[in-house]
Amino acid sequence: MNGRIVIVDDEPITRMDIRGMLEAENYTVVGEAADGIEAIEMCKQQHPDLVIMDISMPLLDGLKASKKILAERYAKAVILLTAYSDKENIEKAKKYGVSGYLVKPIMEKSLTPMVEVAIANGTKTREYEVSLEKLTKKLSERKLIEKAKGIIMEEQNLSEDSAYQLLRDLSMNKRCPIAEIAEMFVVADE
Repeated sequence: MNGRIVIVDDEPITRMDIRGMLEAENYTVVGEAADGIEAIEMCKQQHPDLVIMDISMPLLDGLKASKKILAERYAKAVILLTAYSDKENIEKAKKYGVSGYLVKPIMEKSLTPMVEVAIANGTKTREYEVSLEKLTKKLSERKLIEKAKGIIMEEQNLSEDSAYQLLRDLSMNKRCPIAEIAEMFVVADE
């Protein structure tokens, strides 16, 4: 299995052609949709590696659907399809974080490399996002602990090491993360 893909196009024949090209390259098509609203719902359920989506569709176009899908992290990457290569749509696609942009008719020799690169970059981007979230959380917890230490040092006239030891002991005794204990001291002080 090379990747899980959702295909979105209001033309069933186009979806069928793209599915055939992808399955011939061992990609798994986990769903199809005919408009942007269906695409968002499908991605919410499936969390695919990639969405290949037409721009011009009824109800909700591919650009707006892409923006929502990527912002909510319902898929790792999106490739847009269009019959026209206009600057305005290209700029919006770049702004929304779309991974690729193909002009119809789609040729297998251009689709397959684009899909491979989009999935690889989407996966790498998701790993970076998760890593950044973890680091951001650790940093905010560290700031909270430092603030709590300062409060304890002032209120109980303790050294920095003693204040930290108090937080650690409370954390172990209460079987609660040290950041949660620290938050209690900070909230109580505000």
